Amino acid sequence: MTDVMVPTLGESVSEATVSTWFKKPGDVVKQDEMLCELETDKVSVEVPSPVSGVLAEILAPEGTTVAASARLAIVTEGAAGAVAPKAAEPKAEAAAAVGSPGAGPEVVTPRADVEDAPSAKKAMAEAGLSRDAVQATGKDGRVMKEDVARAVAGASGAAAAAVAPAPAQAAIPRAPVPADDAAREERVKMTRLRQTIARRLKDAQNTAAMLTTYNEVDMSGIMALRNEYKDAFERKHGVKLGFMSFFVKACTHALKEVPEVNAEIDGTDVVYKNYVHMGVAVGTPSGLVVPVVRDADQMGFAAIEKKIAELGLRARDGKLSMAEMQGGSFTISNGGVYGSLMSSPILNPPQSGILGMHKIQDRPVVVNGQIVIRPMMYLALSYDHRIVDGKGAVTFLVRVKEALEDPRRLLMDL
Repeated sequence: MTDVMVPTLGESVSEATVSTWFKKPGDVVKQDEMLCELETDKVSVEVPSPVSGVLAEILAPEGTTVAASARLAIVTEGAAGAVAPKAAEPKAEAAAAVGSPGAGPEVVTPRADVEDAPSAKKAMAEAGLSRDAVQATGKDGRVMKEDVARAVAGASGAAAAAVAPAPAQAAIPRAPVPADDAAREERVKMTRLRQTIARRLKDAQNTAAMLTTYNEVDMSGIMALRNEYKDAFERKHGVKLGFMSFFVKACTHALKEVPEVNAEIDGTDVVYKNYVHMGVAVGTPSGLVVPVVRDADQMGFAAIEKKIAELGLRARDGKLSMAEMQGGSFTISNGGVYGSLMSSPILNPPQSGILGMHKIQDRPVVVNGQIVIRPMMYLALSYDHRIVDGKGAVTFLVRVKEALEDPRRLLMDL
């Protein structure tokens, strides 16, 4: 017997949630074959089998929160382990036959051989319902998510009818839902990542004196430069020249002039950072994560593009480590890739500034007294007004605008 343990989760991570089991008890597994996936506050961690054999027992089912040193399962080494799980089945069948002689087919007492729907398990756990309180309609007495929804709706209706309204009863998450509506809803527990995102964003709003200032930038200079050199750039460096490296370089230049945007509050102190660890927000199927490009102020365009491409791929695959998402001093968020024309980004605590990029859209603008069509982008800088004054915020955004509209300024360090 070999224990399957929670792998190393990284510093400051003390627990994880079992999100998915890829194997079930009795399945034959190979060494290093993935058994399950864990979710921490920021990353997903796959757990491989330490040996070849048979998955004898799962100790932490899906939805279980486990400590960093917990056991997840037991694997029986070698082919002999395959006999153990199979041997348990005749016992269960025998117990069923002896326990209910003459019982009709509608009576299903033992449930060891019936697996309820995973979504139903999660819904029962969240609603605090026992298995016996739910009337199953699935095959072989299987509980489905619709069964749990009906049971929850029925319990809510009964409670509402039996208990008179009182101030003490006011803390109800949501109003009772009619049974017809409840049957068409699906209740899914928030992932740890989504819970962390929600908590951190709300903490930022509650803590920082957040304010947003806006500007717009003519992207024609960058687009012309990119079109002229993108093929040569890719041939030499093996990576495409995108817009993000221009924004990272522009921000690092502006942060040197307005260092308070790159600072953070620690108690009654302001911590000024003589480096730029640039967070680049990346959307993933699980939610928004912010990997960090460290010492971005010391990197060239090619190094920035390569690092962003690498981190973006790892983020989408759920392979980012905790270290790759910690220590950022400023963040860039590009809502334009989803079509956003204007937004007010929320700070990424404890940072004091975040720049929002948006969709590039042709608009009429006045240049030298003439109305012309130019590719324009709105920029939004959200900042912590406790340490960043309006003058500093506006100066930062104007410097970013100037560098983007005339990329030669980046080469001249202006």
